[in-house]
Amino acid sequence: MAILFIDIETVPQAKNFSDLSEKEQSLWQHKASFLTRNEETAEEIYPRAGIYAEFGKIVVVSLGWMFGNEKNRKLRVTTLADEDEKQLLSKLIPILQKVEDTNSVICGHNIKEFDIPYICRRILLNGLKLPSVLDVSSMKPWQTPYLDTLEMWKFGDRKHYTKLDLLAYIFDLPTSKDDIDGSQVYEVYYKEGDLKRIAEYCEKDVVLTCQLYLKMNSQPILQEEQIIKVKDE
Repeated sequence: MAILFIDIETVPQAKNFSDLSEKEQSLWQHKASFLTRNEETAEEIYPRAGIYAEFGKIVVVSLGWMFGNEKNRKLRVTTLADEDEKQLLSKLIPILQKVEDTNSVICGHNIKEFDIPYICRRILLNGLKLPSVLDVSSMKPWQTPYLDTLEMWKFGDRKHYTKLDLLAYIFDLPTSKDDIDGSQVYEVYYKEGDLKRIAEYCEKDVVLTCQLYLKMNSQPILQEEQIIKVKDE
């Protein structure tokens, strides 16, 4: 069985709260009223709006196809990065459709509660059609056909959340993901304009998730020569 590992990076739909329309500001203020701490304002926490599909957009998707058995396993990694979200999603949809066509499965870290729902919502909001592999709105959470390394680590503990970085550390997994973290994506995108840097960060996450999946299944992790990086055309 081939596995498609996936990770996304998201940002707010606008650089600043002041760039939003009056209606958008009002809607965000209502949302922010449930999120603010202490004396924070809706404007101050707007950089965090990217984690909500109603107020954010996807700028990077990294994908890693793992195929082969334990003796000849490979991971084929490619990354889609585009400021035009609709164009990015239009490239992503046929890739996701291949999952069902090839009887493969999607895997990621916290994808059941973040990446997959976010992708689904943004596809619909861009006027595109959901691929059948993502059409799970009528399913209960435990019925969705995805592998999730966070869920694997929970062992049934529904209140337990563990970051990918922490699991990588305690499992002693090799990682060079020391450039930026998720909390810095807004700054890198809107203030530095460095989409390539975000793409590289996201790609490392996909490889790391694959290694974690193997480790949690008591299988050897991939060596550098087993990881094939393919440029998006």
